[in-house]
Amino acid sequence: MAASLWMCRLRPRGLKGPLKSIDNLCFKSQSKHSSSSVLVKSEIAQRKDQTGTTAEGNPFYVLQEERLEQAERSVLINCPPKINEKKLLKHLSSHGEINTCFFYESFGTYAVVEFSKKESIASLQEGTIIPSIQHEATVPFKSRLVSLKLNNPGDLSSVPSSIQCLRQSAIPINELVQRLSGADTIDQQLYKLTETYQLTEDNVRLRFLVCSLLKDIAAAYFPECTVKLFGSSVNGFGKLGCDLDMFLDLDGISGRNSQKTAGPFTLEYQMKRVSSERAATQKILSVIGECIDQFGPGCVGVQKILNARCPLVRFAHQPSGFQCDLTANNRIAIKSSELLYLYGSLDARVRALVFTVRCWARAHAITSSIPGAWITNFSLTMMVIFFLQKRDPPIIPTLDQLKGLAGPTDKQLIEGHDCTFVSNINRINTTENTETLEQLLKEFFEFYGNFSFSKMSINIRKGKEQSKPDVSPLHIQNPFEQPLNVSKNVNQTQLERFVSLARDSAWILQQDGMSHPLGAGAQPWGLAALLLPSASQTGGKGKKRRKREPASERIKSLLESLKNNKPNSANGNGKRNFSTQSH
Repeated sequence: MAASLWMCRLRPRGLKGPLKSIDNLCFKSQSKHSSSSVLVKSEIAQRKDQTGTTAEGNPFYVLQEERLEQAERSVLINCPPKINEKKLLKHLSSHGEINTCFFYESFGTYAVVEFSKKESIASLQEGTIIPSIQHEATVPFKSRLVSLKLNNPGDLSSVPSSIQCLRQSAIPINELVQRLSGADTIDQQLYKLTETYQLTEDNVRLRFLVCSLLKDIAAAYFPECTVKLFGSSVNGFGKLGCDLDMFLDLDGISGRNSQKTAGPFTLEYQMKRVSSERAATQKILSVIGECIDQFGPGCVGVQKILNARCPLVRFAHQPSGFQCDLTANNRIAIKSSELLYLYGSLDARVRALVFTVRCWARAHAITSSIPGAWITNFSLTMMVIFFLQKRDPPIIPTLDQLKGLAGPTDKQLIEGHDCTFVSNINRINTTENTETLEQLLKEFFEFYGNFSFSKMSINIRKGKEQSKPDVSPLHIQNPFEQPLNVSKNVNQTQLERFVSLARDSAWILQQDGMSHPLGAGAQPWGLAALLLPSASQTGGKGKKRRKREPASERIKSLLESLKNNKPNSANGNGKRNFSTQSH
């Protein structure tokens, strides 16, 4: 019955702001320096003519396939410090027509070049030589990572460099605060933050290219394998500079679950046998990790973390600047990525609020790039989704409602876990909720500033609180592996910090002068004021931590000046209006 309320395409009505499709923001973001939008649209049109389906109807896997196919036609070139783009492209065009090319810097200058046809890659590799190095030997592993050498360096010594290197990392928080302070509304601030931090078109292309280069290594042992991206790189919530999560997919290898032939004989491959699927995964990753370490150009710091709950190989890919994690047969992870991608596609406010909450949490050290007792970005995303499901009317449906809309081809059981939900976004109904991002941001902080974390758990499958099944300070049910708590690592101290900062932020946004610019001086206001570093980060390491850290001293000064200028602001006594529910 509940599922019937979510039929047709969800598109919020009456909202102001750049409600851009996630297809444009994640997989096909428009870039000043890329000319691929026409090509991608053409590919989608061709797919529609051939299959009768569109990327809009089932975008996640269609766009993944398109990106992987683009990557197969691409090459990564390490260029000299001074290079003329026109001369480089003229030289490379001898191997075939070039679709796109862009430059960036990471331990040198690199160019990503995408050809129109895969045959151009073979032509380029035929003309590429193995370097001859005195007093050293080379490992003759050929890949699509090559170096451009000048046969006559003097010819280009007088030619100025004509390339423009694109940014591949997020801007510093202080620069972001300045940009946000120049906006006119808090809604504009949230959209500007999202636009500034989200993955660019070229960064997405680079990520799929690195994924394709890893596939070339794994294919030496498993020719029919694929390497796919999951996590922030493809779920629509990736920030510039985020890690690159990949998994080695062996399920597509032919011969699995095949029927015996009708004749008198059946041939079977002789294969090594191990005690369990986990043991097989560990052995495969151990060998692939060794190959990456010994043969993978630009792959450094390889770690084989095989005893983790999900075995993985971790390494840094210097030519791209990405920190990489490679797992095997992690199909539930890609379903989680697809689910987040779907939620982000339904309403532009979802991505804007997730990006903002994540940025706010990072600015105040609630999250960290180092594993520990901190709240993770995935947990924060689950909290935002749950909050949006609780709005009246809801902004996005629950996972059970998405399951109720699923068609026969959507039904999927992975390792005994029900991962079924609708993939066709056109079957999901429009929301009647017209709340602004400013309202939602305030309500988010108030909601979790008063949430009964000591008694209740968060469940996006049901869209409602449930009694906690254990004593973990923060319990967020895994949407697919339901017995698991995705926030099991979080301790009481970190949860209390989150609640304290949420209450402080809600109070700050309630003050007069916080909902609009403070003057021509672009003084931090609204969201920009919330991103100012907290006092706990500026103190000395040797100081004893207080039980509850105050808001930033700069925020205090700002609010004090507002209070002096407008004595009747807020509720007259400057106190926050919150309930005393347990948290």
